[in-house]
Amino acid sequence: MVADSQPVAGERTDLLETERIDERYRRLDAIPTLDALRAMNEAEAGVPLAVRAVLPQVAAVVEAVAARMESGGRLIYLGAGTSGRLGVVDASECPPTFHTDPGQVLGVIAGGRGAMFESVEGAEDSAELGAEEIAGLRVTAADTVVGIAASGRTPYVLGGVRAARAAGALTVGLACNSASELGSAVDLPIEIEVGPEVLAGSTRLKAGSATKQVLNMISTGVMIRLGKTYGNLMVDLSVSNVKLRERAERLVATITGANPRAAAQALTDSGQRVPVAAIMVARGLDRAAAEGLLAEAGGRLGGVLDAQA
Repeated sequence: MVADSQPVAGERTDLLETERIDERYRRLDAIPTLDALRAMNEAEAGVPLAVRAVLPQVAAVVEAVAARMESGGRLIYLGAGTSGRLGVVDASECPPTFHTDPGQVLGVIAGGRGAMFESVEGAEDSAELGAEEIAGLRVTAADTVVGIAASGRTPYVLGGVRAARAAGALTVGLACNSASELGSAVDLPIEIEVGPEVLAGSTRLKAGSATKQVLNMISTGVMIRLGKTYGNLMVDLSVSNVKLRERAERLVATITGANPRAAAQALTDSGQRVPVAAIMVARGLDRAAAEGLLAEAGGRLGGVLDAQA
């Protein structure tokens, strides 16, 4: 194994970094399984450092998206293949985690819902299809569209972000190559330089990990700015199963110091809303009064409880 990635005989030198062959792993198929897994682990260790380098750009996106969502705008992820799936996954986690309306954070993937489970050949190659998706969503200047493409040149994504920008929306490009076409097509580019993959060109690996980290940061950071948390507690979760009910009861007890039985009763009386239940217990109010205080504070639990302190 050699120390770094180099172009090899016959290899195009203009290939994207994510498509290049990393010479360290040329014999990946000939080494013991444990060594192959160590190689993958070694490669992945560099992902957080690559993400760290773009944190200022991610922060700018979070602030911009939060401002638009506070005014009623939507966050829309647009991607194909692995990139599209990661966007759909992140969007789908927002309603249970942050009690968002299903229409507030959307994930759109080339080829539609079926592409989440099976590859839809050719779907990513149509810029027109990407533009049609944006038109179908009736994107406006209040919205943010995040185009996701590890290569930074997927036609479906480029067509979508260009249509979104023409509609006045804020556009963000998330790629894993520098100086990408996607980066130049959007208002706020995020280009994570992860380098070549252990398995050359398989961008579901390092590029996928980096993309997931940044999407986690965008959605979580935006929800923090929107007051969906209290400290580091996800108080605005949707109580939709036994596990989440138990978590919600613990949150009420932790925030207010109430005993478990009182916390559980308050949660029931609040309509399964942790912020409302916490205010009911902390202020000795009924549900309607607690909801009123929460509304006055813009939905921010800290705006009620910290004011009391």
